[in-house]
Amino acid sequence: MNAIDAPMTQLETLTMKAYELGLIYAPRLVLSILTLLIGLWIISGITKLVKASMVRSKVDPTLIPFMGSLVSWLLKLLLFISVASMIGVATTSFIAVLGAAGLAIGLALQGSLANFAGGVLIMVFKPYKVGDLIESQGHLGVVKEVQIFNTILLSPQSKRIIIPNGATSNGSVINYTVEGKIRVDLTIGVSYLADIDQTKAVLMDVLLNNDKVMKTPAPFVGVSEMADSSVNFAVRPHCLPEHYWAVYFEVNEAIKKTLDKNGIAIPFPQRDVHLIQA
Repeated sequence: MNAIDAPMTQLETLTMKAYELGLIYAPRLVLSILTLLIGLWIISGITKLVKASMVRSKVDPTLIPFMGSLVSWLLKLLLFISVASMIGVATTSFIAVLGAAGLAIGLALQGSLANFAGGVLIMVFKPYKVGDLIESQGHLGVVKEVQIFNTILLSPQSKRIIIPNGATSNGSVINYTVEGKIRVDLTIGVSYLADIDQTKAVLMDVLLNNDKVMKTPAPFVGVSEMADSSVNFAVRPHCLPEHYWAVYFEVNEAIKKTLDKNGIAIPFPQRDVHLIQA
């Protein structure tokens, strides 16, 4: 064998080895890719089926997207492990590496894990559900969705608010919907010359004539303060949470019109200036 034939022999050897490996692993690779694609398609179908069955079973709407996401992620994890095994990756070693990586990722993503745990706590104890009007972390809005890591609110200004579940589960939450009613607090000031009994009757009449104001519990009107330039009345109607702003604006407008109609003055700040000539 001359010097020229030696490299050719090595090249032929490498080519044969590559061909043999190709014959062994090419079918596995093609099969694993097909398995991955078909598996993802099946997982998508299973996730939709789970959500549909939960809707038919009238499961709490808060739980449906949460469980759908959880089922999807678990099935995808199992699929990736199966595909790795088909390619030839040792599953035990892969799981050990996955465990070590999971530990490292867990330490790096402590906040995300806290949010996940918070989501589980919200699902279990149900401090609120989809459709509830809540206040949390300084934000007020209607719960649109409870995801694995976040709670989605829609504010009265139609702003989408995303609050981490960890902060929500560990912080205070005000649920305005769970009792089925909410009180609208108004303060109305009238002149000291106005008759108290007449004013109370006029204010109460406004509340009773509003169809969004609840009759039970009964609305309340009472003198709350003798202020500097007015007698202040506490006006306290109850309504459904979704009617809060409608009652707030409608009652304020009706009170102004009715007080004017009955000749009851609403005072405004005034200052008398006396000039003394030297």
